[in-house]
Amino acid sequence: MSQISLYDGDLPDGLDLGPVVAVDTETMGLNPHRDRLCLVQLSSGDGNAHLVQIRKGQTLAPNLKRLMEDPAVLKLFHFARFDVAVLYKALGITCAPIYCTKITSKLVRTSTDRHGLKDLCKEMTGIELSKQQQSSDWGASDLNEEQLKYAASDVLYLHQIKEKLDALLEREGRRELAEACFAFLPARGKLDLLGWEEPDIFSH
Repeated sequence: MSQISLYDGDLPDGLDLGPVVAVDTETMGLNPHRDRLCLVQLSSGDGNAHLVQIRKGQTLAPNLKRLMEDPAVLKLFHFARFDVAVLYKALGITCAPIYCTKITSKLVRTSTDRHGLKDLCKEMTGIELSKQQQSSDWGASDLNEEQLKYAASDVLYLHQIKEKLDALLEREGRRELAEACFAFLPARGKLDLLGWEEPDIFSH
């Protein structure tokens, strides 16, 4: 049974989550210009989740920032483009280095267009994720048990998924390309925040 720890405003001092940390965020909606950051979820891959509740108007989380910017710790996301932009806008965090399971999936699972976390988790680990709480009120001052379980589930399996995707990256010879994409993600997030998500600066 996984343990879920909830913290108010920041990670506790001295928490060591190892060299690869799975990260996800919950926001009021999917527009990073409008919708505020409410929760940051992290896991070291040991089956436990650490959740940081971000309060309305909060602009600093020093321990979280230190971890997310630590060059010795790989931050593991699914659809990093959104999370990276939100963390930068809300808390001034520039995440690096980064690994994104969604980008990797698109690079190596080219026979399918199903690259969502639910599909990826089912195929790579056999675990069925519930998405029931996806659109719940993450801005509530007190999050309920179902919300906490849902939020935790988004980071608990990313290490296992990464392991499977890494094998495919090696097999298909696309690791270098993937790493170039990951390195660009902080800039991609800033382009989105500046209004270049549509039209995309890379489109014709």
